[in-house]
Amino acid sequence: MDLADDLISDPYGVYDRLRTTSPVHRIKGTDGQPAWLVTRYADVRAGLADPRLSLDKTNALPGNYQGLQLPSALDANLLNMDPPDHTRIRRLVGRAFTTSRVEQLRAPIRAIADKLLDALGTEGTADLITAYAAPLPIAVICELLGVPGERRGDFRGWVQTLIAPDPGRPQAGKEAMGAMMRFFAELIAHKRHAPADDLLSDMIAAHDAQDGRLSEDELMSLVFLILNAGFENTIQLIGNAIWTLLQHPEQLAALRADPSKTPAAVEELARVEGPALLAIRRFPTEDITLGGVTVPAGETVLLSLSAANRDPDRFAAPDRPDIERDATGHLALGHGIHYCLGAPLARAETEIALTALLDRYPHLALDGDRPAAWRRSQRARGLTSLRVSFRSGPSV
Repeated sequence: MDLADDLISDPYGVYDRLRTTSPVHRIKGTDGQPAWLVTRYADVRAGLADPRLSLDKTNALPGNYQGLQLPSALDANLLNMDPPDHTRIRRLVGRAFTTSRVEQLRAPIRAIADKLLDALGTEGTADLITAYAAPLPIAVICELLGVPGERRGDFRGWVQTLIAPDPGRPQAGKEAMGAMMRFFAELIAHKRHAPADDLLSDMIAAHDAQDGRLSEDELMSLVFLILNAGFENTIQLIGNAIWTLLQHPEQLAALRADPSKTPAAVEELARVEGPALLAIRRFPTEDITLGGVTVPAGETVLLSLSAANRDPDRFAAPDRPDIERDATGHLALGHGIHYCLGAPLARAETEIALTALLDRYPHLALDGDRPAAWRRSQRARGLTSLRVSFRSGPSV
C-alpha cells in the first residue's frame, strides 16, 4: 500500500481509516521499501514494550525500510540499540534528565523564555517557531551540554536545515550534517582539554575511563542524539501546543482561567498533536503476531504513536483536545525501555513556554489566512512556521 503522500498531507485521516479497517497494514516507507504499520493503541503500546522488537539494524532483512541512514560515527546511538548496550549508555546520561535535575532548571528556562519574549516586544506579528519555540529548547540543551554561546547560532542554522530542508538545495542536509560532525569533534576535543560542569564533560570522562564504558563512536553519537532529539521533540511539542490552543479558543480560555491546569494540558496537547507520528522503526527477532497479523522476523515494524493516541477505543472523542481529560497513558513520548530520555525536560520546557507566552500576551491570535506550515514528514509532526499576532496589556 503506497500511502507516502497521504501520510504527510493527512496523517490523522489516513490513520483513522487504516485503524478502522485493520490494525496492521503493509505499506511503503519514505524510501519505497516495505514496512508493517501498526495503528491501534493496544497493539502499539504492547509493541513498544516487546523485547522481540529490536532497534538494532543488524536484525533487519535487506529490502525492508530501515529509516534514516547516518554516518557510522553517529549511528551508535540509543535509537539503534537494544540491551545490554542500551541499558549501559542510558544509565550514563539518565541522571541529567531526572525530575529533580529538571526542577533545578525551571528558573533558567523561564529566564530564557522571558528574554525571547522581550525581543518580540509588546505588539506585532511574528513566526513563533523561529522566534520562540525553536530557540528556547536549543538554548536549554546547549546550556546543559556546555556548547559555547558564540557557536549556538551556527548550530541552530544546521538544525533548521535538517528539520526543514530546502527542496532547491538537495545537498544542504548533507553539508549541515558534515558541519555538525566537525563541530562535535572540535567541541569534544575542547572539553577533553578543559572540562567543565556540564553533561558533555561527564560523558567524555566516562569515555576516557579505563573501564571503557563509552566508545568514541558512542560518545559522538550520544552528543548528536542529545543535541538533536533532545530539542527537536520539544520544538514540536511547544509549537504544536500553541497551534492547538489557538485553533481551539475554548481550551485556551480554560487554560488562561486556571493556569494550574498547565501540566495536565501539556499531556493532553501532546496526546492530540504529539511531536512524532511514528516511533523509531523496529525489527522482529522472530516471527511475531501483531493485531492478528504475523510479521516475519527481520521485516520492519512501524508503531504509530499518533494513531494510537487518537484511538477511540482508548480515548473518547479522540480528535478533540480537552485539557480536562486525563490523558495518562498517552504514547506521545513513547513507552517501555525506549521511553523518551528527555521527557521530564521536554514537559518542563513546554509548560514554561506556554505559561510565559500566555502571561505576556493576553491578546494572541493566528495571523493571516494560512498561518501555519507543517513539516513534510511521515515521522515527525511539527510546524516549520506559525504566524501569530500579539499584544501585551490587560485582557478586555
